[in-house]
Amino acid sequence: MCHSYIEELLQTLSKPSVKQHLAGLRMLFDWLVVGHIMDVNPAHSVRGPKFSQKKGKTPVLAAEEARTLLDSIAVSRTVKKHGAEEEIADLAGLRDRALIGLMVFTFARVGAAIGMKVEDYFIQGRRGWVRLHEKGGKRHDVPAHHKLDEYLEEYLAGAGLAAKPKAFLFPTAKGRGDRLADSPMSQADAYRMIRRRAAEAGIKTKIGNHTFRATGITAYLKNGGRLEIAQQIAAHESSRTTGLYDRRGDDVRLDEVERIAI
Repeated sequence: MCHSYIEELLQTLSKPSVKQHLAGLRMLFDWLVVGHIMDVNPAHSVRGPKFSQKKGKTPVLAAEEARTLLDSIAVSRTVKKHGAEEEIADLAGLRDRALIGLMVFTFARVGAAIGMKVEDYFIQGRRGWVRLHEKGGKRHDVPAHHKLDEYLEEYLAGAGLAAKPKAFLFPTAKGRGDRLADSPMSQADAYRMIRRRAAEAGIKTKIGNHTFRATGITAYLKNGGRLEIAQQIAAHESSRTTGLYDRRGDDVRLDEVERIAI
């Protein structure tokens, strides 16, 4: 009876949700079996429908759009002091450019990026590295692209964070960007920032936090990178997961559509 109830429950769910719910039910019944509340796990014999996804749904930017976005972020502003104009660093701009650059050039998840401390950017072998704390407590070290090095160095110098190794690398801003708080940005903060920066850059694609992971992977593969290396940089367990971020095929389809000459 329990077996048939589980099957009926799973039939009410969409295919992508079935595997997640079935896994949850199996874990629940496993716990009940270990606790001697049940003799067997009835969910073990239930088979979910096959579901295969070859392309992710995350919006992706072309390399030119990503460059436009990064270049559009103002990292300085003019203020009046004692009747004279003076150019000072825009800390929010430096921070936002560094955060977006980090996600593009290291394929970092936003959660790992905003959780970084200042000490997670370090020099090793005469070049910069970033340390990401990924899902499951895994530590993942990635060499920094030279542009990311530039963004981070300018940001740390402007914000005066280099002397605070235990501080969050990407804290929230106070006021109009001239001060930074002690608390880290949340994923919602990062999303709002990205949407605002994209609008300012004239980018109409509805991008989000995950966009830059897919953008970086696609740009890497377009330039002759190997899927297995992209998998290592992205800290994916399977190359199939990395393949979901590969949008090189989109360009082929766009080129073919333009052949419809009417």
